[in-house]
Amino acid sequence: MEPHMGMIGDYRRLMRAGIALARHDVILPGAYQTRLPLPARIAGRILRLVGGGAKGRPGQRLARALEKLGPAYIKLGQFLATRPDVFGAEVTEDLGRLKDKLPPFSMKAARAALAEEFGAADAEHLFGDLSDPVAAASLAQVHKMELAGGTRAVKILRPGIERQLTVELSAMKRAARTIEGISAESQRLKPVAFTETIAAAMMRETDLRLEAGGADEMHEISQKSGHFVVPGVDWDRTGRRVLTIDWIDGTPLTDPKALDRPGIDRKKLANDITQGFLTHAIEYGVFHADMHEGNLIITPEGKVALIDFGIIGRIGMTERRFLAEILWGFLKRDYLRVAEVHFEAGYVPATQSVGEFAQALRSIGEPVHGKPAEEVSMGRVLLQLFDYTHTFGMSLRPELVLLQKTMVQVEGVARAIDPSHNIWFASEPVVGGWIRRSFGPEGAAKLVAGNVKEITNRLKRLPEVMDRFEASLEPPAPLPPPTRRFAPWWGWFGFITALVALAIWAAK
Repeated sequence: MEPHMGMIGDYRRLMRAGIALARHDVILPGAYQTRLPLPARIAGRILRLVGGGAKGRPGQRLARALEKLGPAYIKLGQFLATRPDVFGAEVTEDLGRLKDKLPPFSMKAARAALAEEFGAADAEHLFGDLSDPVAAASLAQVHKMELAGGTRAVKILRPGIERQLTVELSAMKRAARTIEGISAESQRLKPVAFTETIAAAMMRETDLRLEAGGADEMHEISQKSGHFVVPGVDWDRTGRRVLTIDWIDGTPLTDPKALDRPGIDRKKLANDITQGFLTHAIEYGVFHADMHEGNLIITPEGKVALIDFGIIGRIGMTERRFLAEILWGFLKRDYLRVAEVHFEAGYVPATQSVGEFAQALRSIGEPVHGKPAEEVSMGRVLLQLFDYTHTFGMSLRPELVLLQKTMVQVEGVARAIDPSHNIWFASEPVVGGWIRRSFGPEGAAKLVAGNVKEITNRLKRLPEVMDRFEASLEPPAPLPPPTRRFAPWWGWFGFITALVALAIWAAK
C-alpha cells in the first residue's frame, strides 16, 4: 500500500508544481507552440487558461515559479543554471538570479536543533549568546554570536528539511522516469541520471559537516594564494545540522553601496576575483563553484571575502591542463594547439578532423581579438564552444561544465565591478605561470615521476585485467526481449490525458 500511496503523492505534488509553473507560462509555453506535438499544444493552451499568462523572459518566469515552489525547486533551479550547454545562456543567466530567501524559523526551534545536535547542557554552554536570525534561506538560517575569540556566524538547518527534500525529490525522480519513458528525444539529455545527480547533491547539502570541510579547505588555499578572505571553521561548534564559522564584516556585493566607499580600487577587486578563481582552479584543482554577488563580501580593508561553501568544484590534472592550455591558446591565437588539447583530453572523438576543429575555433577567437576590453567576453567564447558540442560530437564531463559556468559567473561579477575588466588579460599571469612551472624542467620531472607511478599501478592491476579479458572470451548471455514502448503520439496522448485529469484533482 505504501508504494501506491507514494506514487499518488508524487503525482499530486507534481500536479501542484505543474499548475504553479503553468501560471508563469513555463510548461509548454506559447512561444514554442509551433515546435510541439499536437497533444502538447492542446495541453499548453489548457494550462495557460489556468494560469492567465505571465510577463518576462522564459528564464525569469521559471525563476519566479521555482521561488514559490519551495526549497527543492529553488535548488533545482540553481543546478539548472549550471547547464548553459543544455538550456542556453539567457535562461541559465536568469536562473542564476534565483532569490533563495524565506522567512526565518523561531528561536525556540533553533535552540531545539542545537540541543539535539550537541546535548542540552553543551548547547547552552557553546551557544549561550546566540542572536536572532540575521538571514534565512531555503535550507538554513544564520545567527550571529559573540565569543571571547571573535564573532561567529552560526548556520542551522531548517527543522524537517531532510524529510521535505526527500518527498519533493521523489516526485522529481518520478517525473524524470515518466519523461524518459515516453520521449525518445529526451533520452539524449538523460533526465533520470541528471535528476539523480541533483538529488544526491541536494542531500549532501543537508550535512553541514561536508560544507565545513569545503570551507576549511578553501580557507587553507586562500591563505597561500592571498586573493580572497575565507572564514575559518569553529569545529567545536559544528555538526551535521550546525555549521559555525568566523563572522565576516563587510558589505555583500548585492548592496549597491558596497563599492561606493572611498579608497575602493575597482580594477584591483575585479582582477582579484578573476585571478583568485583561476589560481584556485588551476593551481589546486579546487574552486568555489557558486561565485555570485550574494556570496561575495567587500571587507572594510577592501578585500574580497567568500562565503557559502555548499558547492565546491573539483577538477583533476587533465582538466586543469585543458583549462590552462585553452586559455593560453586563445591568448596566443594558437587555435591548432587548442584543437589538439581537446582531442588529447578525449573531449572530441578521434574520428573528427583536428584541422576542421581548429578552423571552427578560429571562427570563435578571431572576432574578439583586438577588441576593446568591454567587448571581449569569456562567456561568449565558452558558449560558442558549447555550440560545437553537437557539430563535432564533443563529450563534456559534468565537472568541466561546472567550471565553465563558474568562469562565466566570475566574468559577470568582475565586469559589474569594473566594466573595462578584461578577463583574458587578467588570466594571463596565472595561466602563463602555471604552464611554465608545469611544462618547464620542474614540471617535466614531476611528469616523469607521475608516469612511473602510473605504470607501476597498472602493472599491479595486470592480473585483474587478465581475468576480465578471459571472462570476456566466454559466450555472451542471450539478450532479454526488447521492452515495448508507446508510440510517440500515443505516449504523449496518454501523458497529457493523465496530466489534465490530475490537474483537476490536485486543484481541489
